[in-house]
Amino acid sequence: MPKALLFSRQPLVDRPLHEWLDNTADEVVLITTPKAVLGAEDILAKHFPMHRLVPDYHAWATEQVAEEAAREHAVDLIASTSESDILRAARLRGRLGLPGQSVASATAYRDKVVMKRLARDAGIRVPAFAPVDSPADLLDFLEAEGFPAVVKPRFGAGSEGVFVLRAAAEIASFFARQQDSDVPFLPGQWMVESFVHGDFLHLDGMMHNGRVLHAWPSVYNTEGIAQRLQDHSHMSSVMLGAEDPRSGAIRRMGHELIAALPPAELPLAFHLEAWIGSDGEPVLCEIASRSGGALVAEAYERIFGVHLAKEGARAQCGSALTLHTQPAPPTELSGWLLFPPGWGAFVPPEGPCPIPAAELFVRFAPGTVGRGVEHLTQSAADALVTGHDVDEVRAHQDELARWWYTNVRWE
Repeated sequence: MPKALLFSRQPLVDRPLHEWLDNTADEVVLITTPKAVLGAEDILAKHFPMHRLVPDYHAWATEQVAEEAAREHAVDLIASTSESDILRAARLRGRLGLPGQSVASATAYRDKVVMKRLARDAGIRVPAFAPVDSPADLLDFLEAEGFPAVVKPRFGAGSEGVFVLRAAAEIASFFARQQDSDVPFLPGQWMVESFVHGDFLHLDGMMHNGRVLHAWPSVYNTEGIAQRLQDHSHMSSVMLGAEDPRSGAIRRMGHELIAALPPAELPLAFHLEAWIGSDGEPVLCEIASRSGGALVAEAYERIFGVHLAKEGARAQCGSALTLHTQPAPPTELSGWLLFPPGWGAFVPPEGPCPIPAAELFVRFAPGTVGRGVEHLTQSAADALVTGHDVDEVRAHQDELARWWYTNVRWE
């Protein structure tokens, strides 16, 4: 097995990398944080003795620590598990001359302006968009394209920092966020695009060398996931049936887009989002070269036997793929829900989940104080749901939601 350096800030108790990967103790150099290994110190010592703990994971110093560790242990591969690590992993590969996703490829999958330019040049539909490097850029775009418009970080993830402008009076509100924004108001950091109406779909799977190995589409319960952060609402998704025309449309977009972007030498998971309106043609939101969040990977695994986050990490570390080709259309479909934290102390339902087709995971301990949805995939509880078709999955989701909201309390 090749030796790999792996960036991961995910808690080891939640993301069991030692179970996912082969021969960890001798072959994996883990770059992580003290917080991520709390409660898993024995796992760290046994499976990742070559680890490095960094106090500020997103600091530039972490890349220096990673390079020193990579050179010391003569690693063959660089891997990552989160969106924020994709570019730093690519930069380290470039410096060490190692295979995997290049800086050009990583940039295309991270920088939404670069991504949309390449997609547009390949004939793929995208919203009207422009980089925002100064207030004038935003004002010029709004004068040309009108409202509503969406201002977002070019390298953002999870809809954090997204701001919807619906009228001229809201421009000042966006500018006023500068002092408190985690993303600096500087050139190269922001973009604006026209608001798109339509069903909001995602396509998830594995890709390699500019082609899709396997993938399946799903549809969210909302036109945009940023709405969850604003409304503190629950979010859900359900896989589409093969006969649904939207299924074929977004799968074609996935094949065309992945062929248009700079390829990666090793297999990677991907997560594509697009809107499909009344004309049936998809409009690109974005694509990421990592597994989707929430319970996307778990829903995929339930139907196809492949956990996309696990498969992506294993492939980057040199392990063989579980699934190489597109499977036959499934006879069952899966969906998921994220139930939002409320405000106050959490009082869970007294009885077990009454829906046999649903598997509920309560994430908050009783008494945990909720403060609403603080980041996109945060949930007090979430659930996987299965059914024979889309309508059946949605009916189970609706039944589960009614039971949850009737029986949970925030005091």
